[in-house]
Amino acid sequence: MSKIKYYYDTETCKYERVKVKKRDVVINALGFFSLSLILAIGIIVVLSNYFDSPKELALKKENDELKLYYDIMQNQLTSMDDMLKVLQEKDDQVYRTVFEAEPIPETVREAGSGGVLKYRDLLESDLSNKDLVVGTLDKLDRVKKKMYIQTKSYDEIMQLARNKDEYYAAMPAIQPVSNEDLRRFSSGFGMRTDPVLKVKRMHYGVDFSAEQGTPIYATADGKISVARTTYTGLGKHVKIDHGFGFETVYGHMNRYIVKAGQNVKRGQIIGYVGNTGKSTAPHVHYEVHINNKAVNPVNYFYMDLDAEQYEEILRLSTIENQSLGSYANQ
Repeated sequence: MSKIKYYYDTETCKYERVKVKKRDVVINALGFFSLSLILAIGIIVVLSNYFDSPKELALKKENDELKLYYDIMQNQLTSMDDMLKVLQEKDDQVYRTVFEAEPIPETVREAGSGGVLKYRDLLESDLSNKDLVVGTLDKLDRVKKKMYIQTKSYDEIMQLARNKDEYYAAMPAIQPVSNEDLRRFSSGFGMRTDPVLKVKRMHYGVDFSAEQGTPIYATADGKISVARTTYTGLGKHVKIDHGFGFETVYGHMNRYIVKAGQNVKRGQIIGYVGNTGKSTAPHVHYEVHINNKAVNPVNYFYMDLDAEQYEEILRLSTIENQSLGSYANQ
């Protein structure tokens, strides 16, 4: 029941009833609602800026948990990458060194797998943490690529291990001329004076001086790739492909007793010392190539020599003297 209000009229000296106009009621109601609306908006602004709703609190908690899991995942990826680096170092410096295999180039190991362009759709999305996600996915792809390369490397190492016996049988490991028949080690690997041209030239092998007709032995198992006679350079000479990148050359023979395509064993006689081609005295010119590159054959004489003999051969090979053959037209 609404209250009836009165006022004292001084002219009539009576209490008169207060009559409320509808216009005043509307204005008062609008004022009340306006004030209430302003207060409500203010309360909402304050609550939204300084207080989280239950839903926001749940989302923030979820984000914190996701960030924690993200940090754990990043640490695990970093640990995996560090472990891969250790495996790569062992692979290159130990396993591949043992089997004399070339290390895997760093550019191959560090190669990417498409970069962030793989994730263009993700980058163009409205995801707030897209850079974080893309960076993690890219790092994961790189680790996966390194792991794949490492597994392929281990497959190669395992194959080398299985072929170890064949590998060592194919490695040149003896002298082409027996120590009993050897007159002297006449010229080593390196810059030497050409006996014909009388100028310093690279001598890609070693010269063993011996009587003409002295047997020449294959220094490792392999297949004859060349058995040829020329009137310049190496004269009558033989080349043996041993596999695994090894090749040996025997020059200035008096004659050879093998033919191209024939398989030979280490220690098998393949010919005899001579003085053919551009040679100034009976000897055998002997070369060792690894992956088509000439290397010092002295490093592969260890099966024929004891420690003192090997040291002496090393000393003699460093003496700069004149080679016994010229290979200008070889």
